[in-house]
Amino acid sequence: MQPQQQQSAAPMSVEQLHEFAINVVHMVCSVVTMPIEIILRPQYGTRYFPIPVTFFSAILMIVLPFLSGMASGITHMIPFSGPAMPPPGLFGLASLSSLYFFLVFLHGIRLYRRMIYMDLEQHSQFEGPPLPFFRMLPGSKSFWFTRIVLEPVFVFVLASVLESISIIQSGLSVYLHIAALMLAMCNFIRWYRVWELIRSWMDMAVTGPIVSKFADGKATEDDLAPIHLASLPKNLSPDMRQAAVAHIARAFGAVITNKTENKEEKQ
Repeated sequence: MQPQQQQSAAPMSVEQLHEFAINVVHMVCSVVTMPIEIILRPQYGTRYFPIPVTFFSAILMIVLPFLSGMASGITHMIPFSGPAMPPPGLFGLASLSSLYFFLVFLHGIRLYRRMIYMDLEQHSQFEGPPLPFFRMLPGSKSFWFTRIVLEPVFVFVLASVLESISIIQSGLSVYLHIAALMLAMCNFIRWYRVWELIRSWMDMAVTGPIVSKFADGKATEDDLAPIHLASLPKNLSPDMRQAAVAHIARAFGAVITNKTENKEEKQ
């Protein structure tokens, strides 16, 4: 039991902290942006939104209208603030909440059919094609440019325009502006994970020859600099040198393998 307890009590490494922080940011952004994404990507797959994201997003859509109404009520309780007036705009957070649950119900029927008849979808984690009018925008041929730039900019601009002509209320406009920024970050994280996986493979191809030269004692300081490795002391005994080289080779192999496995699990 002691080794397991020591392992569980060990501090997080920089790599683990990096992955944990990315997962937290991605989770928060996914929860906030799900009500927008089910509109932008109406053909999303059965496993595109994880169950925790769906649950917390539903809680958010229940709590936000309540908090907005409570904040408005508290504001009008301030002395000399004037009579209670409804905020300008036809639709507010309550309208978005109602639309969200209606769309979730409709998508639930579609997703249920795909779960029963699994041959109806090719990839369950694919978000589906964009809305048709995005194809007319410049740069829309790039999948990631559409996801990271075009769709968030569209949501941000649309929220500003609809608020300026009093179609939506200020509370809903603030939410859409925040959701647009989080949508860009959420999709950037998805792109970054794919890039990081490919970059890990490329780094593996470079690291192998460097470690091999290090094992033969032929690596220079410039050779070792890319992997942040220092040369061994010249007066080190052959047995100690061989043991150190074997340990370093195993360490680099384990780190690269773990990085690759973690990135592949995220895809």
